[in-house]
Amino acid sequence: MSRAVEQSNRRMLRARDAMDRAYAQPLDVAALARIAHVSPAHFTRTFRATFGETPHRYLQRRRVERAMFLLRETGESVTDICFRVGFGSLGTFSRTFRDIVGRSPRDYRRQVTATGVPTCFTKVWTRPSEQFRRSSAPAGPLA
Repeated sequence: MSRAVEQSNRRMLRARDAMDRAYAQPLDVAALARIAHVSPAHFTRTFRATFGETPHRYLQRRRVERAMFLLRETGESVTDICFRVGFGSLGTFSRTFRDIVGRSPRDYRRQVTATGVPTCFTKVWTRPSEQFRRSSAPAGPLA
């Protein structure tokens, strides 16, 4: 691996780590590109080439993963979870959740009651499908 590729990967990892830490906050491509020290267009292209999905799709998947955990482990309402993980509307949350998981948040909560199953198994078994990839996302806000 060349030094330039290694440096680029580190920059993308730095931005992805920021997304992982602040997934519930409003994030936009420009802010993430600044973290990676590249232009917004270059950031989007390089992130997709590095991780196989756009920054927008990665953030949505990360938010849904967190929502899945909260639906399994808490009694919070679907609406409260929607806003807690960073979605701005219940409709967008429900549609995105269904696209990734294959069922609505309410159905997911009803069907997934893993009692007595080790957490590591539950995480692997309930992880969103890798088939969830859309062509491209807008270069604007990711929220």
